[in-house]
Amino acid sequence: MTKMPVIFTGHGSPMIALEKNDLTRTFHDLGKEIIDTFGRPKAILSLSAHWFTRGNHVQSSPFPRQIFDMYGFPKELYEVKYEPKGFHPLTERVLSLLPSADINDDWGIDHGSWTVLTHFFPDASIPVVQLSIDGKISPKASYDIGKALSPLREEGYLIFGSGNIVHNLYKVEWNNEGGSPAADRFDAFITEAVKKRDDEKVINYEDHDDAAYAAPTADHFLPLLYTLGAAEGEKPLVFNQVRNLGSISMTGYAFGLNS
Repeated sequence: MTKMPVIFTGHGSPMIALEKNDLTRTFHDLGKEIIDTFGRPKAILSLSAHWFTRGNHVQSSPFPRQIFDMYGFPKELYEVKYEPKGFHPLTERVLSLLPSADINDDWGIDHGSWTVLTHFFPDASIPVVQLSIDGKISPKASYDIGKALSPLREEGYLIFGSGNIVHNLYKVEWNNEGGSPAADRFDAFITEAVKKRDDEKVINYEDHDDAAYAAPTADHFLPLLYTLGAAEGEKPLVFNQVRNLGSISMTGYAFGLNS
């Protein structure tokens, strides 16, 4: 079976679920290309910044609930329905690859996943299983989890990480349609390292002068490390390389998809 790609995408504001713009058209085109080139994935293993836990937890529910884990947005956003099925064979395979993981169905498909998947795969016909981001381990250990998960790609599963390279809600500039100088610098630094597959620089991202600004908490950055590990040595297709609201990066990387 052809090895499935690995995707890391910036998700930004939950409102992206309702938007039709260059960013969301790129999501749609990438999803179509994945299906046209590799066939429909058996299921998606989604690594969302918004399931940030102590330990590794994986879902097993046949019908994971859609979670609206955001507040104060227009009513239309809460009416978006994206309700893929779960896929127990993927849950079991994750447990076999990650002996430290356990099943936890207290969560569901959160907005880090569904707001972008609704553009990648609009009909929600591909099952989705979420794996939590372990907040108590090191960046290198996050990368190593990705490496451990990489066999899934040869079994028809798409590994899908959703976060942001730059994500600082305390520094949002509501009137800025682009990025701040610090956001632009950090995003460029990480993207150059990813393109060169200088993974050590990305793993040690906290050493960068702008890291405290760009990633004041690890939750949105760590999904990138999982996906880098799952696609070790592969060069990326860089997409949506823009910043907005000053302190949010939408940059994404597709590994194994070289269009």
